[in-house]
Amino acid sequence: VCVSQEALRRIISTLAHKNDELQNFLETVENTSCKVMSDLEAELEQLRSALEEKGVELHHIIKEEQQRKEAELQKQLSEGKFALLSCEELLEFANQTVTMAPAFRLTTRPAVSDNMSQFTVDFRAERAGLQRLHFLPVPRAPEIDVSNCVVRDNAITVAWRPLGEADGNSDGGSGPIERYEVEYRKTNHSSSLRVAGEACWEKICDIRETQVTISGLKFDSPFVVVRVRARNKAAAGEFSEPVAMETRAFTFGFDAVTAHAELKVHGDSVTWEPQGVKGHDPRLRAKDNKSRSATPSPNKTAVSRAGRDRFAGESYTVLGDQEMIGGSYYWELRPLADWKSFSVGVAYRASLGRFDQLGKGAGSWCLHASQWLQTSLAAKHNNRAKALDWPLPQRIGIYCDYDNGDLMFVDVDQLRLLHSFKTKFSQPLVPAFTVWCGGIAVATGLQVPSFMGKFASTNQSLSSFTQ
Repeated sequence: VCVSQEALRRIISTLAHKNDELQNFLETVENTSCKVMSDLEAELEQLRSALEEKGVELHHIIKEEQQRKEAELQKQLSEGKFALLSCEELLEFANQTVTMAPAFRLTTRPAVSDNMSQFTVDFRAERAGLQRLHFLPVPRAPEIDVSNCVVRDNAITVAWRPLGEADGNSDGGSGPIERYEVEYRKTNHSSSLRVAGEACWEKICDIRETQVTISGLKFDSPFVVVRVRARNKAAAGEFSEPVAMETRAFTFGFDAVTAHAELKVHGDSVTWEPQGVKGHDPRLRAKDNKSRSATPSPNKTAVSRAGRDRFAGESYTVLGDQEMIGGSYYWELRPLADWKSFSVGVAYRASLGRFDQLGKGAGSWCLHASQWLQTSLAAKHNNRAKALDWPLPQRIGIYCDYDNGDLMFVDVDQLRLLHSFKTKFSQPLVPAFTVWCGGIAVATGLQVPSFMGKFASTNQSLSSFTQ
């Protein structure tokens, strides 16, 4: 009996232990199930958010397409209505011509004298009917008023003289002008203005006045050719003689041969793409750098030495491909997302070594902006820096007057002069840029804007570096 009791106790103890293990297993399963459900809910929430974003995007695309089609249909309706109106005079003329035939037969009866010496036919009624008819001729070509055409701030104002102005007849005998049409195109030559084909012309229609302003242009060619024609209710006339308007502006690109191996040039933008482990976040890589300078950088060992002219080391620099010597120049810079540090300015190409940074020597001048460790804005030249008390601009205008030795940096959005250098340039200059983390975009083909005149007249007291 004692042996049986002892065996029973061992069995009970084993069962109790197994029960505890079973309870622990059930708790583990329950916890795992809760975690799996939580992860699944999170995944479903992300999927729902992605679907909502795609839905909003598709809704926006559908709405834009609907608006585009509605605008196109409206344009077609307008053109159809105009075509119907243009045919009104022609139909009236045709109707009167058709209805005149029987009237002519009734009224044109011969008259003879008593002695049959004269035989006449009276056409006075027919003449009066023909004189009452009015058919609109095609309007004559206007004449562009070159003296009132203006090229300013990357915009062109084209003016022309109304038809028949010389003889006091505002419509030139072609009926009232309903609208004008202007066409323009870019060219590298002021001669040979007439070209074969019409595809290269940009068009502006439905102009009610005798002038129009074309804005937002990029002057990447020396001339813009313009021409204008008039349209009445019946038809459009011939174009005027084309006129070439000079559009002088500074256009340049990035000289990829000089770009640091970790700078990638994409058209009008430059981005910093460090070489190293694939998928490595440059921002995390930068935080591991022990340097406390305003412009930290990754290891120099990642730098590719791709040529004598390519910047290397910590000089993440690229130069422009056009020189500045004599005259005034202007361009703009806009920082792209996730940028940490950049510099923009001008330099003597020969004065910059492969490892030199902008503003460190006597042959370069720059504005430096940084969001690394702390936000800062400074003007740099000849290893001297002046901190600027102004928020980081989102659009910077750079103005260089080579002859007067002026280099100015402007916050274009706030129209405020950030800094001005006053010096005497002795060698050809090139635009220069430094980018670390993120990127920049440059807008060229811009004329010197009119607001620079205000800054040019007051910048003497704001200059800090004189050479």
